[in-house]
Amino acid sequence: MSTEPVRIAVALPAGDTEVSGLWSAAPAAAATVALAHGAGAGMEHPFLSGLSDALVASGVSVLRFVFPYVEAGRRMPGPASHAVATWTGVEALLASAAPGPYAAVGKSYGGRMASMASAEGVIAPAGLAYLGYPLHPPWRPEKPRREHLPAIGVPQLFVEGENDPFIAPRAQFDEVVASCQDARVHWIAGGNHSFEVKGARRAADEIGAALAPVVAEFVRSL
Repeated sequence: MSTEPVRIAVALPAGDTEVSGLWSAAPAAAATVALAHGAGAGMEHPFLSGLSDALVASGVSVLRFVFPYVEAGRRMPGPASHAVATWTGVEALLASAAPGPYAAVGKSYGGRMASMASAEGVIAPAGLAYLGYPLHPPWRPEKPRREHLPAIGVPQLFVEGENDPFIAPRAQFDEVVASCQDARVHWIAGGNHSFEVKGARRAADEIGAALAPVVAEFVRSL
């Protein structure tokens, strides 16, 4: 497997910029994934590296990338519009690097930003997979981030830990999934927002790699 650094053009309101990416092409790839990081980690976090390596080994090409705030060395996410614009740039790069359908996949914040870009119609992935969708801040269900999800027409896969405080209470999350046009959930027994399971210590790259079969099966079905 070879991983190639790439630069992704992003059109922001203040002017054009670029962000960093990593393109890993699988030999005779059966599918392509654009993979976004969560709010607190960049594209080289062990969780994403483990997931990406395992996906490529299974025949899925992967483009990882960062959002502009990470490129600028900041820790806190910038405006949602910046992330949406980044997803637009990612789709444009894939149009030349791997023409054809692709799936937009993101850990927490990265997945939510993909859903917003899809709902706004600025990207057209064949499907979206959310690795721990942040429905609301931890234990604050009174502020759900759900309004745009029913507008998405392509299949959506929610990969969720059973003990994730970002989707508690479960009844509210189930209602949100039911409101979507085409959505399914894959539960990780005992998992938290990082898919860690109490009493089962595993490295982050192993946790990410363990999700690869779930993601690969979904993207191949699109």
